[in-house]
Amino acid sequence: MENTNEMTIIFDSRPVNEGLARVAVAAFCTQLNPTLEEVADLKTAVSEAVTNCIIHGYEGEVHKIELCCRLQGRELFVDVRDEGVGIPDVEKAMEPMFTTKPEKDRSGMGFTFMEAFMDEVSVESRVGMGTTVHMKKIIRR
Repeated sequence: MENTNEMTIIFDSRPVNEGLARVAVAAFCTQLNPTLEEVADLKTAVSEAVTNCIIHGYEGEVHKIELCCRLQGRELFVDVRDEGVGIPDVEKAMEPMFTTKPEKDRSGMGFTFMEAFMDEVSVESRVGMGTTVHMKKIIRR
């Protein structure tokens, strides 16, 4: 399709790779000449999604996280996917302040931040099968 571009990277669910995901998405979207604020928003949302995979999806075990980015015109679509434990109640999980890991000092604001910094966020999850966070950001320039 004309005026599209795609990237997929797969990496280990190690905390150190959260920075890799942030930088990869930021670098990928530079072709649209985003503002610094748009890049910062994008990096924050990706960071939250990847951290959720590491802490909640895989509960600290090392497995694979898939990050897919697709540009279509001025729209950037980002999917972050794990094959971890899944989310029993996505609606509940997306409520501000809800966390299943209060003992790990989790604020329960991950999805709230994603929704604040992106134009659209949706979550697909199946218990025992994993979770995919779909995000969309319109680069306005």
